[in-house]
Amino acid sequence: MTDERPLNWGVVATGRIAQRVTRDLARLEGAVLQAVSSRSASAAKDFAGQHGFAASYHDQPDVKGYEQLFDDPLVNVVYIATPHAQHFEVAKAALEAGKHVLCEKPLTINAREARELTSLAGRRQLFLMEAVWTRFLPATRRALDVIRSGGIGEVRWLQADLGFAATYDPKDRLWDPAAGGGALLDLTVYPLTWAVSTLGFPAQITAAGQLNHDGVDVQNTVTLHYPNGAAAQLVSSLQSNSPGTVTVSGTEGWLRTGSPLYNPRSLHYSGPGGLVRTEEFPEETEGFIHELRETARCIRAGLLESPLMPWDESVRIMQLLDELRQQLGLRYANDP
Repeated sequence: MTDERPLNWGVVATGRIAQRVTRDLARLEGAVLQAVSSRSASAAKDFAGQHGFAASYHDQPDVKGYEQLFDDPLVNVVYIATPHAQHFEVAKAALEAGKHVLCEKPLTINAREARELTSLAGRRQLFLMEAVWTRFLPATRRALDVIRSGGIGEVRWLQADLGFAATYDPKDRLWDPAAGGGALLDLTVYPLTWAVSTLGFPAQITAAGQLNHDGVDVQNTVTLHYPNGAAAQLVSSLQSNSPGTVTVSGTEGWLRTGSPLYNPRSLHYSGPGGLVRTEEFPEETEGFIHELRETARCIRAGLLESPLMPWDESVRIMQLLDELRQQLGLRYANDP
C-alpha cells in the first residue's frame, strides 16, 4: 500500500497496555478500528464497544480469537499486546495469515524466536516492528540528536535506572515465569534501549541480580563495557522505587532525561559553555501515537522494517537479554 488509503487495524488482547495504545490508535490519521480479539467473549465485546471496533472475536472450542481476527480479510495490520511468552506464537500466525505486525516489546522471549519472526516477515514481504515506544518519542529523538551531534562531547558513561515496588501476585503476568515475567523483560529493556541507542552494542555485558522463589528476577544490575573504555550501568527493580531517569556524561557536558525514562517529557543538558538548557515536550496523547504513526508510514511506503527500530537491532538486543538471563540463571518455558 503506497497511497494514503486508510489502514484497517486489528488488536490482539484487551489488557492494560492494549487499552492505552488503542486510545492513541483512535487518534491516528487514516486508522480504522476494524477488529479486536480476546480469549473472553465479554472482554472482546466490551473492548470493541468502548473503542468503536467494527468486529470482535473470542476463543471458540476449535479456534482461537486471534486466528479468527487474522482470517478477517478487512484487517491490514495487527497490534499484538499479549503477555511476552505469547508474542512469537501470535506474531507468527499473523505473518502467516498475511498481516503486517506491530508487536509489543520485547518482540519475543529469546533471540531464536526473534530471528525466526524477522526471517518469516522477509519471506512474506510483510512489515514487522517491535513496539519499543520510547524510540519514537520526540524527547528521545531530540536527546539522541544532541548526543550524536557532539553537544556533550564524546560519551564516556551512561547511567539509567527504572524501578517500582510491585505487589507480589502470582496470577499477574509480571510475576509469572510462564508469561515471561520479571524485571528484565518488562523494565530492563528500556534502560538497555537508551544504552544501545547512545553507545551502540557493547563488547562485553555483565549482570547480577536476584530471583524470587518462582524463578522470576526481581532486581538486576547490568554493566555494558565498550572497546573505547566507555561504560553503561543499568539498574532495574520490582522491589523499590527509583527516579527512573537516564544520565549521559560526555567529555564536554552531560544530558539527563525527565522521569520516567521510557516516556520523558523533558530534557536537561549542558554543553561546553556550562550553561544548562531545559527543553519540554508536552504531549496530548498517551505517547504511543508516534510508534503507530511510524508503523503506518512504513506500511504505506512499502517498507518491511522501520529505520528507527530495525530487525537487526531487535534481534541483537534479544541476544543481549539472552546473555543476561544466562548470567542470572533465568529460564523461560520458550527456551530450547
